[in-house]
Amino acid sequence: MTYPATTGESSAAPGHGPRYERSAVIDLDAIRHNVRRLAAAASPAKVMAVVKADAYGHGAVPVARAALEAGASWLGVAHISEALALRAAGIEAPLLAWLHTTESNFGAAVAAGVDIGCSGWELESVVAAAREQERPARIHLKVDTGLGRNGAALDTWDQLVGEAMEYQDQGLLRVVGIFSHLAVADEPERPETDQQLATFREVLAVAEDAGVDPEVRHLANTPATLSRPDTHFDLVRVGLGIYGLSPFSGQSSAELGLRPAMTLRTLVSQCKGVPDGQGVSYGLRYHTSGPSTLGLIPMGYADGVPRVATGGPVRVAGRTYPVVGRIAMDQMVIDMGDDGPGGADLLGAEAELFGDGADGGPTADDWARAAGTINYEIVTRISPRVPRYFVNEEDQRSASSQETSS
Repeated sequence: MTYPATTGESSAAPGHGPRYERSAVIDLDAIRHNVRRLAAAASPAKVMAVVKADAYGHGAVPVARAALEAGASWLGVAHISEALALRAAGIEAPLLAWLHTTESNFGAAVAAGVDIGCSGWELESVVAAAREQERPARIHLKVDTGLGRNGAALDTWDQLVGEAMEYQDQGLLRVVGIFSHLAVADEPERPETDQQLATFREVLAVAEDAGVDPEVRHLANTPATLSRPDTHFDLVRVGLGIYGLSPFSGQSSAELGLRPAMTLRTLVSQCKGVPDGQGVSYGLRYHTSGPSTLGLIPMGYADGVPRVATGGPVRVAGRTYPVVGRIAMDQMVIDMGDDGPGGADLLGAEAELFGDGADGGPTADDWARAAGTINYEIVTRISPRVPRYFVNEEDQRSASSQETSS
C-alpha cells in the first residue's frame, strides 16, 4: 500500500506493485527486526520507539504500529501535535511528547492521555489543562544533566520536584517518569556520559526523597542502549536504531545487527552521450574528461537530497556512479563514463540513491559523507513530495499473533 509521507492513509489498491517516478520504500520487517534487536540489548528495560519527525521520514503511523508489534512498549515524539496524530490513527500505547512552546495544546494532550515532558516552565500550563479537562495529567520531569538543551537546570530541580509533588497531592497530575538525554553516547570513549549518569543518579535520589515513585526512569538513547547497559534504568528511548542506522562512526549497521529500513529510488529520466569537455549543471563546475554518458536523475533538494552532496552515489543497472555538478531543486546528473550505454538504453531504469547496502549498493551513510552530515539527516529530510511505499505491512497482524501465542 502507498501512503502520503505524513498521514498513513492509503492511496493505492492493495496488491499492486509500485512503479513510481520516485519513492522511499520502507521495509516494515526491517523495523520489526531492529526493534527486537534493540529490545534484546535493553532487556530487562522496556523500549520506547521514537517516531518523531514522521518516524525520521519513514512514516509515523505504520512504523509505530510495526514497532509496537515487535515489542516496543512506549512511543516517543517531540511535539504534542505528533502525538495527537498517532492517537487519531487509533494508537493507544503509552506515548510521551517532550518539546513544547507556549502555544502547545496541553489540554488536547491531557484529554488524549498523552504523557507530557516537563522541564519547569510548562508545569503551570499543564496543571491548568488538567483542571480544564477534569483529568489528571501524566508528566515526566526532565532534568538537564549536561546536554544544555531543555530540561530543568540542576539548581532548579528541587523546586520543580516539590511543586510537582504538591500538584500530585492535589490530584492534578501524576509524575510518571523522570528523564534526561545524553550528549556524547555515540562517542563511547568520552567521559561526559559517566558524568551525566552520575548526575542523573543524584537527581533521582533527590526526587525519591521527595516522594516521587515514577513508573519509568529513562536516560539511554540508541548508542547508549547498545553500548552502556548501566544507563538503561527502566526504559530506553531508541530512535535511529529502529530505522536500522548506526549511531557510531566506526561501526556499520550490519556490524550492530541492524537493517536499514528505507530505500530511496527513482527512474532515469534521460540518458545521453556527450563529448569531451561537456559542462554539467549550474555553474558548470564539472566538465567531462572525455566522451561520456550522462544520466539524468529526477530528484533534487526539493525532494530532500542535500544540495551540497555532489559525489553522492547512485546505482543504475548494477553499477554505482557519482553525482557530478551541482544538485538542483528537482534533478541531478551522474557520469557513467565512456563505457556506459548511450542514447536511451537506460531510459526508465531504476536509480537507487540508497538502501540497505546488503548487495554493496549505496547507503544513507554514503550520502551523509558526501554531504558532510549524519545519516539521521539524510533519511529525515526526504520530503513529502516523495511517496512512501510500505513493504511487508500485510503480515504485521499475523506476526503479532504468532509472537503472542509463542
